[in-house]
Amino acid sequence: MAVPRYRAAEAALLIVEPLDIFTAVYHRPSGITHLLNEPAPQILEALDEAPLDIEALLARLAGTYDLGDADEDDTAILRVRLDELEAAGLVDRL
Repeated sequence: MAVPRYRAAEAALLIVEPLDIFTAVYHRPSGITHLLNEPAPQILEALDEAPLDIEALLARLAGTYDLGDADEDDTAILRVRLDELEAAGLVDRL
């Protein structure tokens, strides 16, 4: 079974605007504005360049942010956040 990879929705489909501790993301296809807080905006940013699997995404985030030593709990938490972003249409699973 192939390991799923994730990518952010196309930039042309989103309008992203930082608002204090939140980030507003307008999703053009659905017409819905999502208010995101950390780590969701950072996940979208990390997936903007190329599709990544969970391990590569966690490594990219750890390289940018001080996450400490990543473990299975971090992977599980990241999977939950990705599922939420996918349900909102902001991330696609490949």
